[in-house]
Amino acid sequence: MDNTKNKIEALRIELREHNYNYYVLDNPTISDYDFDVKLNELQVLEQAHPEFYDAHSPTLRVGGEVTKNFNTVVHDFRMYSLDNSYSLEDLQDWETRVKKMVDGEISYTCELKYDGASISLTYENGNLQRAVTRGDGFQGDEVTANIKTIKSVPLQLKGDYPVKFDIRGEIVLPFDGFIKMNEERVASDEEPYKNPRNTASGSLKLQDSAEVAKRPLECLLYNLTGVNLGVLNQFESLEKARQMGFKVPKEAQLCSTIDEVFQFISHWDKARHNLPYETDGVVVKVNNLYQQEELGYTSKAPRWAMAYKFKAEQVSTQLKEITYQVGRTGAITPVANLEPVELAGTIVKRASLHNADQIEKLDIRINDEVFVEKGGEIIPKIIAVDLSKRPLDSQATQYITTCPECQTTLERLEGEAKHFCPNYNGCHPQIVGRIQHYISRKAMDIEGLGGETVALLVTEGLITNYSDLYALTKEQVMPLERMAEKSAENLVNGIEASKQITFERVLFGIGIRFVGETVAKKLAKHYKSIDALGSASIKDLEKVDEIGIRIAESVVAFFASEANVSAIQRLKEYGVQLEISAEKLANQTNKLEGQSFVVSGVFTKVSRTELKKMIEDNGGKNVSSISSKTDFVVAGDKMGPSKKEKAEKLKIPLISEVQFLEMLQ
Repeated sequence: MDNTKNKIEALRIELREHNYNYYVLDNPTISDYDFDVKLNELQVLEQAHPEFYDAHSPTLRVGGEVTKNFNTVVHDFRMYSLDNSYSLEDLQDWETRVKKMVDGEISYTCELKYDGASISLTYENGNLQRAVTRGDGFQGDEVTANIKTIKSVPLQLKGDYPVKFDIRGEIVLPFDGFIKMNEERVASDEEPYKNPRNTASGSLKLQDSAEVAKRPLECLLYNLTGVNLGVLNQFESLEKARQMGFKVPKEAQLCSTIDEVFQFISHWDKARHNLPYETDGVVVKVNNLYQQEELGYTSKAPRWAMAYKFKAEQVSTQLKEITYQVGRTGAITPVANLEPVELAGTIVKRASLHNADQIEKLDIRINDEVFVEKGGEIIPKIIAVDLSKRPLDSQATQYITTCPECQTTLERLEGEAKHFCPNYNGCHPQIVGRIQHYISRKAMDIEGLGGETVALLVTEGLITNYSDLYALTKEQVMPLERMAEKSAENLVNGIEASKQITFERVLFGIGIRFVGETVAKKLAKHYKSIDALGSASIKDLEKVDEIGIRIAESVVAFFASEANVSAIQRLKEYGVQLEISAEKLANQTNKLEGQSFVVSGVFTKVSRTELKKMIEDNGGKNVSSISSKTDFVVAGDKMGPSKKEKAEKLKIPLISEVQFLEMLQ
C-alpha cells in the first residue's frame, strides 16, 4: 500500500512540475502525449485508491464538478477600482499629488493592463482555498471549481510563501485560443463569440467545470494582498509571486522617474499589438509599499496607482434615431440609436448623449454621420459629427418637453444638466428603478430577486414601492412568468433575509437623491437612526462632515414626502434595520468628535488600518495630509521628515500610538 501511495505522490509532484514548465514558464520539458499518459496513469490509481484523495491533485484540472449556484463571498480585503488617465498630463498631475503626500524618493512599477475578468485567489499553507470574482469590490461569486481547471493557476505553491494571503489578477483568453474556439463554433454552425474578454468572463460562471477546462484560459497575476507578506515593494512582490509558481507577466518594469514611465507607455502603445492577450493600457503604481500605505485610498480607488488608458478606437456610423430613458430619480437621458458598427471587439448599436447641452454643443441631428468611441473603452459615446456628410434637409434636434413614459411636463432645476420628470410616484420607470436599486447588491442584495422580476411585480400590480416586497407571499409570486415553486420560495426567503442588512446599506437602498454609498455611511454613523435623520434640518445636515447644501436639501425633500415616510414606516414595522445595532453602537463613542487626525508611520501595537477605524468609531475624522485644520498627528516609526517638519511648523501635536490609545480610555 505504501508503494501505491508513494507512486501516486511521485506522479503528482512530477505532473505539477511539467504543468508549471508548460503553462507558466512556456518551456515544456515533456511531450503532450507523454504528459497525457502520466496523467491517465494517475487518474487510474486515484480511482482505485480513493483513500489517497487530494483536493489539489493535477487530475482535477479536467473539471467535472457542477456548480448550480455560485455562493456570494465577502472579500477579506476589498478589491478597489483604479482611477483612469487618458493623457500624459493626467499622469503628471497624479505624480505631483503623490509627491505632496509622501516623503523620500518615489519609484514606480509599470505593468500592462490586461483586459480580462478580475479574480482573487486565496491560499492557505500553500494550497488554493478559494477563488472569488471581483463582484462589486466588497464581495463576489466563488468560482473555485472552475478556476482549478486553469492550468496556469497553481493548486499547490512552490518555495517560500506566507501562511495565508490573497493574490489578484486577470483571467484572460489568448488570441490564438479565442480564434480556435470560434473556428470550432463556426464549423458547428454556432454563433462565434464576440471578444476574448467577455468570453473569459462568461467562462467563470459556467456551471460545468469540465466545459471550463476545455477553454484555453490563463491567469495573469499582479498583486499580493494580506499581512506579513515578506516584501517591501511592488516590484519585489511580483518576483516573489513568480517564485511561488504564479504566472506573472514579465513586461513589468521598475521606473525611477515619471519620464521613464512615459517611455514605457510610449513603447507599449505600439508593441501591445504583438502581445498574445488583449491589453488596453498601463497601470502605474508607487513601488514602495510603505509609501502606498501612507497614500491610502479614496472611497473608490487607491491613491498610489493610476491606470493610463491607450487611446480609444474610433469608428463612424449613422445616427438613426434619438430616444429618451427615464431613470429611477426621474432624470432623463437621451440615447443615440445607431446603425450597428463594430467597435473595440463588440457591436455598438446605442450611445449615450448625456443631456440637452451635449446635444446642442455637438449639434447632433438625426441622420448625421457621427464618430463614436468607447469612453475608457467601456461606454460608447459620440465625440463629433461629420458635417461634410450632413443631409441638406437636416433639422436641428428639439429636446423633448414631456416625459416619454407618463407625459408629465419635464423640469430642469437651475444649475443642473439634466431634465427630469417630477411625477415621482406615478412614473413607471421611476417606480421600477427605485425598487431595483433597493434590491441591488450594494444595497439589500436580495437573493432570488432580479431586475426583470421587479418590473414584472410592478406591472402585475403586486408592488408599488420597496416596502411592498415584505408583504409578498409565495402564492402571489408563483403565477408569474418563469416562476416555479422553488424560485418563489427563494424569492420570499431572500426578502426575509434582507431584514438583517445593516442600516447604512438600507439608507443607501431607499434611494435618496445624491446619497450614494459613502454619503449613506456618513449619515448613518452621524444620525444612527432613520428617525433622527428624518428630523434633521438643512442646517443640521450641513454640519455633518462632507454634506453640502445639495445633499442636505435632497434629504429634507425626501422626508417631506408623505409617500416616502409611509414606506419607511412600513419597513420599520416589517423589521428592516433602520438604526445602528446596539452591538455596533457599543463599540462607538463621541470622544474624538470634531477632531481630525493624520496617521503617519509604522506602528507596533495596532495596524494603521485599525488606528484609522478607531478614529472613525470614536467620532474623529481621518485626513490624508497635514494642514492648519489638523488637530493631531499620530506618529509612528519612519514618519516622513517633511510631514514632521510641517506638523511642528503649524504647531500640531505629534502623539504616539500609546498616547492615542490613552485618549480613548
